[in-house]
Parts: sequence; C-alpha cells; structure tokens
Amino acid sequence: NDAVDALTERLQPLANGPLLGAAVIAALSGLVAGRQELFDLTGASHAAAAIDADGDVVVVREDIGRHNAVDKVVGRLLLDGALPATGQVLWVSGRASFEMVQKAWAAGFGAVVAVSAPSALAVDTAHAAGITLAGFARGGEMNVYVDPHEALR
Repeated sequence: NDAVDALTERLQPLANGPLLGAAVIAALSGLVAGRQELFDLTGASHAAAAIDADGDVVVVREDIGRHNAVDKVVGRLLLDGALPATGQVLWVSGRASFEMVQKAWAAGFGAVVAVSAPSALAVDTAHAAGITLAGFARGGEMNVYVDPHEALR
C-alpha cells in the first residue's frame, strides 16, 4: 500500500513490544472507563489513553472525535517530555484506523489496543511498524491482529 510505504520511508520499525501481559492488556478498557468523565456525563465522547509498562494509566484524554483524543494524549506526552512512548500502550475507545496506528508509530508506542475492530490498513501499518495491535478489547478479552514480538502468546 502506498500510504504504508510512505511511512516506512520516514519511520523505522519499532523494536519494543508491549511489556504488559495479555490479561492486563485485555483489561485496559476497565482501567480507563473510570477516568472518562466526559463520557460519563454525556455518553457521547471518545477516549484515548497511554498506559505504561506497569499497567498504570499515564494520561487519558477525551473528545467527540476519536482522532482528536489520540492527538491530545500524544500532545500531553510531548509537552511532558515523555516521547517516545517506549514500552507504552495506546488504548483507544473506538476502532483502530490507519491514522491511529500511524500516530502511535510516530510517537513510539509499542502497542495499540482498541475497543472495536482495526481496519485492514491499520493491520498492515502495525505489521510494518512492529507494533502489537489488538482489537475488541473489552470484558477481559481481545483479538490480537499483530504480535510481532510474540509478547501475547
């Protein structure tokens, strides 16, 4: 795909995989849910979160746009001097798109975990990036689409 090829010209595959076990990654939705204040009030917002290698939620941001929520998380990490996000997981409340995996790659996240499905292009991008990609992560379960470091097997 041309979009993925363009990224591989600018970004190198990541060497770091998620440091969290599969059970912790599958439970991330529950960890973040209690921190979604806007969603609790309106039922109409998306969230994104950075989770560190200890399974602690570093930052949660919400927005009506799921891409904006991701941008807010990456922006907060940038302002805090915490990029690249080596060994961290980017959790998203919706589906994982190509753009979200691209942003995770550029920010240095080792994994993207989504509550819903990834797009086919997101899967291709995660392969090229060396990023673990999981979807349908809710209720303590998930589907693993990309696991380049075999960290979740």
